[in-house]
Amino acid sequence: MGYKLGTGRQPYAVSGEVKTKFQFHQESGDPDASVPGTPVIRKNLEPGVMGEANADGSIYISDKIVPGSEEERIVLKHEMIHAKDMRISPNKLSYKDDHIKYDGEVFARKTIKGKDMIHFEGEWVEAGTREFPWEKEANMI
Repeated sequence: MGYKLGTGRQPYAVSGEVKTKFQFHQESGDPDASVPGTPVIRKNLEPGVMGEANADGSIYISDKIVPGSEEERIVLKHEMIHAKDMRISPNKLSYKDDHIKYDGEVFARKTIKGKDMIHFEGEWVEAGTREFPWEKEANMI
């Protein structure tokens, strides 16, 4: 069976508005920040939380971040690394309410005094801390 090239991806105009075949639907989240297969949704996140990668493939980004800013770019790159790791394999990275699994190692997780805590190197540490191995990898951007 032969391989056929598809049609081009050149921009086209509809009613004076330039569009491309890579336009996103409303349910995909913020069309300026989303990438194919990874909807980016702006929402009010907990204080200090700038972004979250979700198991369903979506990314939440704080509505306090200025669209198109350098901060937005950094947060999206960081969360995309987590999203990629979750897609590669559940053994690479997976989140559950009671644990996080990274490279086959399981880290217990629970809420302590209203904070998301992870058991790491013998003690409970607040989630999002840069010392976790999955955070170190995502911060190498």
